[in-house]
Formats: sequence, structure tokens, C-alpha cells
Amino acid sequence: MNFLSHLFLSGDSEGLIIGNFIADAVKGSNFKKYPGEIQKGILLHRKIDAYTDSHYIVEQSKERLRNKYKKYAGVIIDIYYDHYLAANWLNYSNEKLTDYSQRLYKLIQENHLILPYNSARFTKYMIQYNILEAYSKLEGIERVLKGMANRTTFESNMEHAIHDLIEHYPLFENEFKLFFPELQNYVTNEISDH
Repeated sequence: MNFLSHLFLSGDSEGLIIGNFIADAVKGSNFKKYPGEIQKGILLHRKIDAYTDSHYIVEQSKERLRNKYKKYAGVIIDIYYDHYLAANWLNYSNEKLTDYSQRLYKLIQENHLILPYNSARFTKYMIQYNILEAYSKLEGIERVLKGMANRTTFESNMEHAIHDLIEHYPLFENEFKLFFPELQNYVTNEISDH
């Protein structure tokens, strides 16, 4: 899953939200440097990624892209799934996406002193381009995919993945709608176990 899904799945706990947001920038056991609730958010992020990467529905989505995008198929699906969450936001949340996004940007900015460098740098980009809301539109997804393609070391061709999304839109959407409630249940159980 990508940023919007990770943040949303953190619920209302500010520590979980911050931990989930910075998790990709925190390697190995470095998570132990952070306060308890942020540590839980980092570990939750890793569990969400592991669950998502091994799920048979997500595997179906990735398979559709694997020939063209190889190892980047999973990254692209994460972005597609964030699109479907944003585009169908009111099916999952009572709070408008605009309000949610602004609240999250404010929370992340208020915690800027504990953000790792890469997370702090991304925050500026995220707010400038209003990424969380931009995910709801195909133009926003296209911009994100082009940005990702520019940041990859090897040629990923991710800038072309918007065409695959459009071509197979209902198929990917159906897979997301089947998968996301299962992921929500998994996360609810993980959070309540700790």
C-alpha cells in the first residue's frame, strides 16, 4: 500500500500515523530510537507491507503488470490501490478526503523535528502537490507515477503505467474492493493485539 492507505489504516493514533508515515525511511532496528507509539506505527507499516505483498488478490493485480514492469509491478499496484481508496473515500471514511488530508499534513508538520531526512523532504512535496487528494484523480496518479519513474535507479517505465490503469480500470478496482476490507480486518486485529 502507498501513503494514503498506510496513514488511513493507522486510525486516530498520532503515534501510529507518524510511525507509519516514516517507516520506509527507518531501516532495520533503528525504529527503537523512537517513542513507543511511533515504534508500533513503524512495525505496523512493515506488517501491512508483508500482508499486502503476500496476498493472493494483490498477486493477481501484480501479475497483470509483471511482464511490462518486472519488480516495479508491486510499487505500481500500491499506487493504484491508493487511487481506488481516494476515489471511493466516502465508502471507507465519514470525514471528507479534503479535511482528512489537511489534518494529516498539519499533524506531520507539527512532528517535523522527529522526521527522518527523506520523510521531511517528501512532506514538502506531498503538501505542495496535495498528494493525498491528488490520488483521487487519474492526473494525480500520472504525476506520482512519473515522479517515481524519475527517482528509480534503473529504467522502470512506471511513467507509462497510467495507461495500464486506464485499460484495466474495472479489474484493478474490483481487486482493490475485495482486498481492502481484508487488509482492514488484519490491521484491526494487529492493533487490538498490542
